Amino acid sequence: MTFLQGEPKALGIGSPAPDFELPNQFGEPVRLSALRGSPVVIVFYPFAFSRICTSELAQIRDRWDVFAGASARVLAVSVDSKFALRAFAEAEGYGFDLLADFWPHGDVARRYGVFDEANGMARRGSFILDREGILRFRTVNPAGEARDVDAYSAALADIR
Repeated sequence: MTFLQGEPKALGIGSPAPDFELPNQFGEPVRLSALRGSPVVIVFYPFAFSRICTSELAQIRDRWDVFAGASARVLAVSVDSKFALRAFAEAEGYGFDLLADFWPHGDVARRYGVFDEANGMARRGSFILDREGILRFRTVNPAGEARDVDAYSAALADIR
C-alpha cells in the first residue's frame, strides 16, 4: 500500500481526496488517481462476510444501474486481506473492486477519518469523488446502521 500525496488537513467537501494505492481481491494494484475522468465511489466497511456489510455491498451489486448510469467506479475498502476479499467477492457475486487496507493495517481508512482504533476496523464511511478527484459527498454511519444506495444515486446525479 502506498500513499501518493500528503496528509490532508481536513477532508471536507470540495477538498482533493487523499490518493492511495491498494490491492484488489485479485492482488492487482488500484491507484485512486489513475481513475480520474470518472466519478469514484469509495465505500469503507468493517469486515467481509459480516451481515450488514454483505447486505450493503449486495445493494450496490443489485442496483448497479445507479453506478453504471453515472459511469462511476466503485471501490469497496476493508481491512481484510486480499485472500478473504476474493472469497467474499466470489461467494457474493460482486463485480466491483474490493480493496485490502490490510497492511499497514487501516492506513487508508485513517487517511479518510474512518478508522475505528478501538476495534481495528473501518467505520461505514462513503465518499464520492467527481471526475477530478474532488470530494463531493461524504457520509459516515454509526456502527450497525446500513447505508442507503439512494443517497449514492442522488450524489452521483449532482456531479454529472
